[in-house]
Amino acid sequence: MTLIAIAYHSGFGHTLRQAQAVAAGAGSVAGAKAKLFAVDTLTEADWTELESASAIIFGSPTYMGSASAKFKEFMDASSKPWMARAWKDKVAGGFTTSASQSGDKLNTLIQLMVFANQHGMLWVGLDIMPGNNNSKGSVDDLNRLGSFSGAMAQANADQGAEAMLDSDLRTAERLGVRVAETALTFKRGRV
Repeated sequence: MTLIAIAYHSGFGHTLRQAQAVAAGAGSVAGAKAKLFAVDTLTEADWTELESASAIIFGSPTYMGSASAKFKEFMDASSKPWMARAWKDKVAGGFTTSASQSGDKLNTLIQLMVFANQHGMLWVGLDIMPGNNNSKGSVDDLNRLGSFSGAMAQANADQGAEAMLDSDLRTAERLGVRVAETALTFKRGRV
């Protein structure tokens, strides 16, 4: 079974819901097993398990146009696997949530991508076209926020995680599927 790790931080539950959707997508792929890792509560055993994963999908809320401080602490704490090149050639992907339609979420995804690249990982983005970008589109479209670099979600600041749009969660699921399929392809040596 190929382990797909979802390493995330969630401040108010929205990014957790997105992480759960990513895990549901990754776990739906035959031969893949998805597991959530809250980066602010990692144990030594969790770090070892991240090292054994074939893919790590990173997720953080976007706060002030960047990954959360808790996620940044995780990034900084990863210097040991970075030095050992322990994550080299693992598949990576990313997702983020903010209250604003833009909220500078792309900056967070770029930050996650640079982080993965520094570890020698192979970044995988979304493979679906943007939705909700023409007169026939709607907020129910997959990839309604139009990201190619990873999954984006928008959640109203005055509502809990239960109010998140299904289209954003289904987009996160699609990212999980894509990363898991890519990791299995690499594992089987068909690239």
